[in-house]
Amino acid sequence: MVDNDQNSSDVIITAQKMISQGHFDKADQLLRTFLSEAPDHADALYMSAVCARYMRRFDDAVQFLDKLQKILPDFGRGLQERGHLFREQGESEKALNAYVRATQANPALEASWRAQSEIFAKLGRHGEAQNASRQVEHLQGLPRELIGVTNFVHEGKLLKAENLCRFFLQRNPRHVEGMRLLADIGIRLGVLDEADFLLESAIEFEPENIQLRLDYIQLLRKRQKFEAALAQARSLYDRDKNNPVFISQYAIENLQTGNIEEAIDLFDRVLEVLPNDPATLTSRGHALKTWGQQEKAISSYRLAYRAKPDHGDAFYGLANLKTYSFTDEEIALMQDAEASDQTAFRDRIHLYFALGKAFEDRKEYEASFSYYARGNELKRINSTYSADTMAEELENQKKVCTTALFSKFEDAGHSAPDPIFIVGLPRAGSTLLEQILASHSQVDGTLELPNILSLSQSLRGRNHNSGTYPEILGELTPERLKEMGEEYIEGTRIHRQNAPYFVDKMPNNFRHIGLIHLILPNAKIIDARREPMACCFSGFKQLFAEGQEFTYGLEQIGRYYRGYVELMRHWDSVLPGKILRVHHEDVVDDLEGQVRRILDYCDLPFEQNCLEYYATERSVRTASSEQVRRPIQRSGLAQWKNFEPYLGPLKEALGPVLTEYRA
Repeated sequence: MVDNDQNSSDVIITAQKMISQGHFDKADQLLRTFLSEAPDHADALYMSAVCARYMRRFDDAVQFLDKLQKILPDFGRGLQERGHLFREQGESEKALNAYVRATQANPALEASWRAQSEIFAKLGRHGEAQNASRQVEHLQGLPRELIGVTNFVHEGKLLKAENLCRFFLQRNPRHVEGMRLLADIGIRLGVLDEADFLLESAIEFEPENIQLRLDYIQLLRKRQKFEAALAQARSLYDRDKNNPVFISQYAIENLQTGNIEEAIDLFDRVLEVLPNDPATLTSRGHALKTWGQQEKAISSYRLAYRAKPDHGDAFYGLANLKTYSFTDEEIALMQDAEASDQTAFRDRIHLYFALGKAFEDRKEYEASFSYYARGNELKRINSTYSADTMAEELENQKKVCTTALFSKFEDAGHSAPDPIFIVGLPRAGSTLLEQILASHSQVDGTLELPNILSLSQSLRGRNHNSGTYPEILGELTPERLKEMGEEYIEGTRIHRQNAPYFVDKMPNNFRHIGLIHLILPNAKIIDARREPMACCFSGFKQLFAEGQEFTYGLEQIGRYYRGYVELMRHWDSVLPGKILRVHHEDVVDDLEGQVRRILDYCDLPFEQNCLEYYATERSVRTASSEQVRRPIQRSGLAQWKNFEPYLGPLKEALGPVLTEYRA
């Protein structure tokens, strides 16, 4: 976040000392000189705002904070300083909003909790005031080192947080909060095994610590241990069946394991206690959408934004139905919310993507693209995605996964023929192919299963840097490859019913076809491909729940698509005949012909239900859930052409695959 150059650090430290001594004018002068050379330095902007407030130059303070917010929208200390500024000017409601957002961004900000307690008390909201006071007491009871760790974590300085936390635990090895924080850092860094050990140990020391249990559930879900996560959530629920936090957590884990009806019932129970809770209403809408109850989902989303008019997730839930058209009133509400400086960063992102969809439906394409572009710009602020790093990763797959490697392990892996992998890019028609296959009596549809990605990550180094995977594939034993195949089959069983085959449609698995073939040599692999401009622009205008960070820029997604096509050519050359390529446009033009082709490849007999896939009742969680519940349509094939004047960077990034993607 901040420049680590020694001179920069010296300036910041000196300015901090001046501020602590009350020499705001001197600190301000020093920081102005520094910002003339480093205008985007976050800590310098923050401290300049502090100086300006103390010197009652409120307009200057606002300018510093506005610039800081553009660079780091969720910088907790910046949001806290905005709260101080509002409060200094007598704007208590705006101050309260800023303080709440500050503690959402960084829960270790004691001053923000204390200010909330005072303002809530003046407003007569005594329950909320007491909750904020409890947070103050909690923070005051923590060692200062752990306050520092929490600040580092929520400002994105994970390595500093890790070093400080490990130093603290060396002297306090059984400190539960220290263990919890180090586990949290591990989860953020992807070191899940260590995080698991830390949380299990901490729970042994304090089995009644609810936060530990909640953190453990999140970790189990990340590790695809869905049954274990559900069991943990159930144990909390059994402690107190009237606690809305426990009910909600249990609902979420039921949703994760496919118990959609049970999840909806539980969300309804939360709403009996918290009837206008926007987060619960939105989660309930998501569950209803997954279950195919579109009208009820719409009603739930609407109740959510009526309870909180800037609740962007509810508006985007409506947009993500793909078949919903916003009213004039809803568009006005969204525009008011996105224009307000009180709207949270995450809500603003959701609103931009929802407004992009709203204006696209109205054929106002210039306005639509501007909203999509702004939403993607905000998403990139917190993204660590590097197109160069991804290109290197794809090249490594080509270098390592050769004909020689596959010959070496010709008889290795687990023999199960169960999985049918659908790979490619998101928004390429993979959900349609899954729905077609899941309509067959011998095939279960599941989800975008993360199990292969998890297995690949387990083969990487500590921070998941390239260098150990895929290189390590050649060092594995046949026994280990078989074990990994068995681990995949067992780990995905919770998502299956009783059919002999099942679909795993995680698009990004195209990057791991070498691993898939080594551990599951009898698995089927279908490459779902769509015309590049249509596919890439559809991804650009989609706000994904998580991952898929390559979609948040036209150049990035174009380079990713190009790399995907080039890697698939490599797989075709080293695994001839292994992969079936299905072009979305061909499915639209000749549904029966392509369905028969797919079923033949999967060694499945033809069934009429596969042509009438839209009548199949099942849970669908992807953005195409409502589209695959309708007969096939051609209307979406050329939607990108409405935005062609703005897509020059995408065309340039695609290069030759713009016309050669079928080769």
